[in-house]
Amino acid sequence: MSEAWIIDAARTPRGIGKPGKGALADLHPQVLAATVLQALVERNGIDSATIDDVIWGTSAQRGAQGNDLARMALLDAGFDTQVSGVTLDRFCGSGITAVSLAAGMIASGFEEAIVAGGTEMMSLTATMAAQEAARGEPPMMMDAGNLRLRARHPQSHQGVCADAIATIEGIGREDVDALALESQQRAAVAIAEGRFARSLVPVHHLDGTLALDRDEFPRPGTTAEGLAALRPSFAAIADVAVDDAGTTYRQLINARYPDLDIQHIHHAGNSSGVVDGAAALLLASPDYARRHGLAPRARIVATANVGDCPTLMLNAPVPAAHKALAKAGLSVDDIDLWEINEAFAVVTEKFIRDLRLDRSRVNVNGGAIALGHPIGATGAILIGTIVDELERRDLKRGLVTMCAAGGMAPAIIVERM
Repeated sequence: MSEAWIIDAARTPRGIGKPGKGALADLHPQVLAATVLQALVERNGIDSATIDDVIWGTSAQRGAQGNDLARMALLDAGFDTQVSGVTLDRFCGSGITAVSLAAGMIASGFEEAIVAGGTEMMSLTATMAAQEAARGEPPMMMDAGNLRLRARHPQSHQGVCADAIATIEGIGREDVDALALESQQRAAVAIAEGRFARSLVPVHHLDGTLALDRDEFPRPGTTAEGLAALRPSFAAIADVAVDDAGTTYRQLINARYPDLDIQHIHHAGNSSGVVDGAAALLLASPDYARRHGLAPRARIVATANVGDCPTLMLNAPVPAAHKALAKAGLSVDDIDLWEINEAFAVVTEKFIRDLRLDRSRVNVNGGAIALGHPIGATGAILIGTIVDELERRDLKRGLVTMCAAGGMAPAIIVERM
């Protein structure tokens, strides 16, 4: 077995994911993907024809995000036509999975150079969801074809799941609001100090004018009082009927946890931001890197995938981290920095408590609550972010993980070189 080296990482700014409000919302998703693909090739001075494959994560693969976005984006980026591309879906975990598969292909010796990453235009998916609802189509996982699956594994709305987990764990509103405030404050410092500058690539309109060159979602003026004043977002959603029988999201959870009286504590201020974005990493074998004069920034130490309870849905990051650590022969104390995606504040809060982590080493530049969560791209963003920060702080190892729909989580450990 060889090693898989991270040569470089690039990401777009995250734009507000609402049509008519976000700076990226009028662009095609392949433009965002092409932006980071082109940046990796140009700034590393490599011939795109030497890249073996592009592996891309996109969760909502329909409409403009369908038709193998990886292949279309690499062509849009001007890559040689012999470069192939494949697009995958592990929901929120798609970006990490794309990088993990690329690393496996390289470490096995099957390929030498792969670009891996992801894109999600949540402004686009929000529009598609609204159109589907207007046509009377049921929400994802609630159509008639999933009735059999639902009987085996009820799967609810993720926000309702977050509240359910908080109730089970005894995590309260003050706890999740405090984590949300910390996310905003840390993101504000990171932006002010230019900590994202190395990976950030501006996005332009087709006519060459600038679309966005900074993260658009953060709210640096957030206060504890402001967060405390927000009403929970998922109390009403919990009682929405999802089928003709009148089954609600709350009932789907109570089917497995019948005595659980869900307390609703999550809201827009302590849940991940809805944004548009793309990110990619250039991975290569040691031989490829040496032949092309490329200096590695990090190596992939271990990757892991875990499934957990589909009904609670968001609890797999902890076992995923344990599995990745075991594969690498490492302990929690061997990890210098952690990136735990803030899909909902309770996910990160529970992770910190379960692993007894030093909070000063977790999401040090803020997380998705402040910066946003472009589903299929987030994993690749976080890997690039942790490599940048390991370099900035002269540290060695980082672990990235995140919950994914269906009760899954991928995890990946990187080591700075």
